[in-house]
Amino acid sequence: MNINDIPKQYDPKDAQDRWYQVWLERGYFHADPASDKPAYCIVIPPPNVTGALHLGHALNNTLQDVLIRWRRMQGWDCLWMPGTDHAGIATQAVVERRLFEEQKLTRHDVGREALVEKIWAWKDEYEQRILGQLRSMGCSCDWERTRFTLDATCTRAVRRTFFNLFKAGKIFRGKRLVNWDVQLRTAVADDEIYYEDKPGKLWTIKYPVAGSATGEALHVATTRPETMLGDTAVAVHPEDPRYKHLIGHELELPLTDRRIPIVGDAILVDPEFGTGCVKVTPAHDPNDYQTGLRHGLPMINLLNPDGTYNANAGPKYAGLDRVVVRKRVVADLEAAGLLVKEEPYNVRLNFSDRSKTPIEPYLSDQWFVRMADDADGSPGFAQQAIDAVTSGKVKITPDRYAKSYGDWLAEKRDWCISRQLWWGHRIPIWYCSTCSADDLELALGGRSDVAWTEAEAGGWLVCAEHDLKADALGPGHTLTQDPDVLDTWFSSALWPHSTLGWPEETPELRKYYPTSVLSTARDIITLWVARMVIFGQFNMRQVPFRDVYIHPVIQDGQGKRMSKSAGNGVDPVDIIEVYGADALRYTLAAGATETQDLRMPVEKLKLADGREINSSERFEQGRNFGNKIWNVARLVMLNLEGYEPAAVDVAALPVEDRWILAELDATVAATTADLDAFRFAEAAKRLRDFSWGEFCDWYVEFVKGRLRDPEARPVAQRVAAAVLDALCRLLHPIMPFLTEQIWAPLGELAPSRGVPLPSPAEPHACIAAWPAARGLEDAEARATVDQWKEKIQAIRNLRAERNVPKDAKIAPRIVAEGIVADRLRLGEEFIKALTGAATVAVGADGEARPADSAVAVLADAEVVLPLEGLIDKEAERAKLKKGLADLDRQVVPLRAKLANEAYTSRAPAEVVAASRAKLAELEAQRAAVAGLLEST
Repeated sequence: MNINDIPKQYDPKDAQDRWYQVWLERGYFHADPASDKPAYCIVIPPPNVTGALHLGHALNNTLQDVLIRWRRMQGWDCLWMPGTDHAGIATQAVVERRLFEEQKLTRHDVGREALVEKIWAWKDEYEQRILGQLRSMGCSCDWERTRFTLDATCTRAVRRTFFNLFKAGKIFRGKRLVNWDVQLRTAVADDEIYYEDKPGKLWTIKYPVAGSATGEALHVATTRPETMLGDTAVAVHPEDPRYKHLIGHELELPLTDRRIPIVGDAILVDPEFGTGCVKVTPAHDPNDYQTGLRHGLPMINLLNPDGTYNANAGPKYAGLDRVVVRKRVVADLEAAGLLVKEEPYNVRLNFSDRSKTPIEPYLSDQWFVRMADDADGSPGFAQQAIDAVTSGKVKITPDRYAKSYGDWLAEKRDWCISRQLWWGHRIPIWYCSTCSADDLELALGGRSDVAWTEAEAGGWLVCAEHDLKADALGPGHTLTQDPDVLDTWFSSALWPHSTLGWPEETPELRKYYPTSVLSTARDIITLWVARMVIFGQFNMRQVPFRDVYIHPVIQDGQGKRMSKSAGNGVDPVDIIEVYGADALRYTLAAGATETQDLRMPVEKLKLADGREINSSERFEQGRNFGNKIWNVARLVMLNLEGYEPAAVDVAALPVEDRWILAELDATVAATTADLDAFRFAEAAKRLRDFSWGEFCDWYVEFVKGRLRDPEARPVAQRVAAAVLDALCRLLHPIMPFLTEQIWAPLGELAPSRGVPLPSPAEPHACIAAWPAARGLEDAEARATVDQWKEKIQAIRNLRAERNVPKDAKIAPRIVAEGIVADRLRLGEEFIKALTGAATVAVGADGEARPADSAVAVLADAEVVLPLEGLIDKEAERAKLKKGLADLDRQVVPLRAKLANEAYTSRAPAEVVAASRAKLAELEAQRAAVAGLLEST
């Protein structure tokens, strides 16, 4: 190729458009279960088809792609399984909201079939958008195997799992207290609600003791007076002397014609809190629900699914919204003289994460997966999932998250899996209240895909893997399918094996299960990770993955979670458009430390077309790094003209060559270890330090002269080409487009390369072999070059501190002895060239130090820079004096402020600490300037 055809600047868009298509056409992302390569598999946490991906998705998918590309280069048969999640509640909520905003219609207006059709259309649109975003990031998924949680393959797995759970007695239907979203009219999981403290009120109500001749009454405080209509007891502490004599007596329940008992309960009641009397409403409070179970109390449900009160509330309140009922109950209590007092009170409210509306505890019939241990004491689902981690079958990184995983499972709460929605997997249960066991046996007996059991409320529950017809039991009997759908997490809990074709024994399932790694966020450890472990062990008798990596959560500069609604969200597509995919990926990988959160300051950026986007200066770092690599790669390639491959005797190489090869060897070994341990930030930093620091800033500078020398040129070319080759391989998993863009011209200029022996390079970086450490450690070469670098930097610093003109030819002297001096003499020419020196003297301290000189005292040497004739001393002194005065103007008032006890005792501790740190920094600067002034 013509060397001059290599572009002067890296064009991310050109690289992205060019190479992604090549990778797809060559089938580089497609896994082959027939291959004899070892399997490595990651299933993508399927994004919800509710909208576009955000920066958190970009982070997680970048890290997964880093792992996949790295393992692919190591020779593994890699399957990165892509797909999307139907996200039942979230997607239906979005489409319902859109339907109402555009047509003023509810789902009940259009009906189930029409709404589901609209949601499928939404899914098709946004799924393509999501998959397109993943491609634009460079994600090397096996797109031919893309799955969707509602597709035929996943649906078959859902049906089989539900059926097997039903037969095993691990699934049941019962009336339980759940979190109810009155807007969406469905149950939601504990993990799908959030809490906010809101200003509210505390009402104290008088409950008269029935039959009391003295008018005795209990005073009960509550933040929800409207629920008193469903009270079935008032609890007191059994040892409370104020009320002990009343336990077993009855109270007149205000505003009703009912009487309720006074019960003693040491679990619910703290006698030191409030009045020591607690109303018990088992159907509308989780703690009261448990109290009701302990005492066998009735459970009166007051709510309709839409949040209005039902007939159990009495004719005066039935049909009214719960907010209206509260106002009316308070007014009625006051009118009856039963309202003791009303006072302000902060209330912690639960909100649905989906509709953002307050949650109501609601007693309803739901389907549950049983999590507790079996009656015979054998471990249940929860304990089995705990054991999978404690035994080491599944390793969670960082390991602190194993505790939250285990703590949640240890509660062994049954998992509510039914949702009152229309979008999702329909629960495969049919009801019949008229048939008998004989009828069922006659019609369905002998079928392996059907099972049945008696329902708690009477009649029969029939479970089937395949849909049953309404008349399947014959004349006189009708089967009615359960209208609910399964919780989204039910189908996604099957993801590691359903995507591979289970329950069919597919080649993919045989080879890639268990999968290798799951990368995900901490907020779904319980919702998703634990449940995948449960279902993996239930269906497959094996854990679903060996490693779980929990990545940090991206926040803005103030520590707030990014979101579109908060106005601080960053669209990864915008970042790719402005900075390129490599810059996005590198910046995110470099931020993936083991800390819990990744702070990223957000700022507005105006584009050339007038659009304003959210961005962050952090991406500048990724872009600058990519440009640096491109520029140095271009410089190396421009010097490869006439390159001829040949074996290289490493031991005979110049010191700088042996040094860079030793540094490269160490970088290869450490980067491999970092990726193996999911230390993404450390790997990214290490590669930057080696690439920018050792290779770009030092080695290329050392070797420039040899590349211009016809005699030294061939060996220098071979080493430089080999290092650039290895650098592309190391950087490829993080910056795939940039490295592929370098790989192409490098392959034309040096098709066979490597040290000590050259070999033909692979056609693309995407399938290039990951470099292996070759045992090229050279302690002497590394120590020697470290001496050069330290002394060069010291001379540069002295020049900068004393404002020596750039074109001034200096004559530094390095006072050193023994091996230090010997090493420095080897690098005299480099020291001269890289400091702009006319001469460099290295030796023992045999001459007097010039009176007018700058000195740097190092651990093993002294660097002396004569300044005579190089600087205007008076001008320099004037400049230093001005700088000293400027610093004094900052130091003096800050010292006074910190000496003022009124400030240090009253100001926030972090503000005072910041002031002290600032003063220390200014004083250090002042001392340095004063020292320079004294010696000038």
